[in-house]
Amino acid sequence: MRNIKLTIEYEGTAYLGWQRQPQGMTIQEALAESLRQITGETTQVTGASRTDAGVHARGQVANFRTDSAIPAERFQSALNALLPLDIAIVAAEEVPEDFHARFSARSKLYHYTIWNQRVRPVLDRRFCWHMRWPVEMASLREASACLIGEHDFAAFQSANAQSETTVRIIERADWEMNAPRLTFAVEANGFLYNMVRALVGTLLDVGRGKMTPAEFRRVLESGQRSQAGRTAPARGLCLMRIRYDAPAPISSP
Repeated sequence: MRNIKLTIEYEGTAYLGWQRQPQGMTIQEALAESLRQITGETTQVTGASRTDAGVHARGQVANFRTDSAIPAERFQSALNALLPLDIAIVAAEEVPEDFHARFSARSKLYHYTIWNQRVRPVLDRRFCWHMRWPVEMASLREASACLIGEHDFAAFQSANAQSETTVRIIERADWEMNAPRLTFAVEANGFLYNMVRALVGTLLDVGRGKMTPAEFRRVLESGQRSQAGRTAPARGLCLMRIRYDAPAPISSP
């Protein structure tokens, strides 16, 4: 059985997230249904990151297994002909049998976008959080610097989430202002449920002067979600890239 890797871009506004759910349409379900039409097979599509309802992606990765003889690169055009306009396959390729979109991932990069000016956005309203108050960039960057490395991020996990471990390793956490867009880029070996959005909500309390960088560090060390700030809205979050080790070549049959 062949293993096919997909790189996917989507606008998450109309979907209940990545993972299939009984309440409504998800990205995973849309892909599986399109693949069924192409191959005639019932296919399990495994995603690298289970993005929440309303979250977007430029570089989500998924894999599926198939007995179909369709060339791997043809899946891109075939799927794009069937998928709705808010989902697109950026690339399709055959990968080794042991490749797993989620468990083979080395890191995930997310961007969170804030529209930082007095007037609310119109054309970008589905892709950012409107923050009309000015923010102090030096304070934001100072607070974010303490996130780098291995930490227990329990303080930034959704209160009802259940994880085997709340320890993660963050490689990058920085802010860029390209007015009126303010972007937080964070890359880690993995994220807890709602972790990025909780980080953004709390860091913006620092940027607005409601919390000092030192107080932010104490929130991180507390492990208590009640000590952190609000969870930022889903619409500002976008999965940008999943990083993998270079794959081994596929053996000829």
